[in-house]
Amino acid sequence: MRASDRAYAALRSDIVDWRLAPGDVLGEVEQSARLGVSRTPLREALSRLIAEGLATPQNGRGVVVSEISLEAVTDLFDARIPLECAAVRSAAVRGDRAVFATLADEFVGAGPLISGDDDGQCAYYALVARLDHGIDEAAANPYLLQAQKPIRTHLARIRRLARDNPDRLLDSASEHEQIARALAQGNADLAEAAMRVHLHRSLQHLLTASGTRQGAALQH
Repeated sequence: MRASDRAYAALRSDIVDWRLAPGDVLGEVEQSARLGVSRTPLREALSRLIAEGLATPQNGRGVVVSEISLEAVTDLFDARIPLECAAVRSAAVRGDRAVFATLADEFVGAGPLISGDDDGQCAYYALVARLDHGIDEAAANPYLLQAQKPIRTHLARIRRLARDNPDRLLDSASEHEQIARALAQGNADLAEAAMRVHLHRSLQHLLTASGTRQGAALQH
């Protein structure tokens, strides 16, 4: 792996997982030393992060991790909703119903994961990722998948805003179960309706969480 690719992958992972938080400065000297690369490949990595919207240049500070704004969350879901609904409709027609029935049952039992420690919540998000992967495989549409990739990068980052709210995660597990049940029945209309309900509720929660976070930042 090239040095710039290695630096990009490490920084991207740190940003998505919030080891580098919004507003953190990505200083060239510090990051070069931390990642063990020279400044030229680091600059290439920073340019890629800026192009993805994960970092932004800021006068007087250099490059910083981008903030998560209410507008950004709304724009993300404006792009996400039609893509996810198209994918879930195709998956309902083409997918293996037994696979989705098994996933639905796993969401029913997800409560202990959500109410547990960080490892439990990570296991819950792994279950969500398996449903996403199942839908992608069943839909079998490479154009949809390619369009969703950058959206999912930002989605993985903003999902952190829900991790401190077990009640929302329990609701989310129920919503994912309904999506999986509809897919197990091969019912495209019901699957799309369940997906729209889930995405709408997720958006409302994230807007509230993001607004609360911004308000707290302004008070400090």
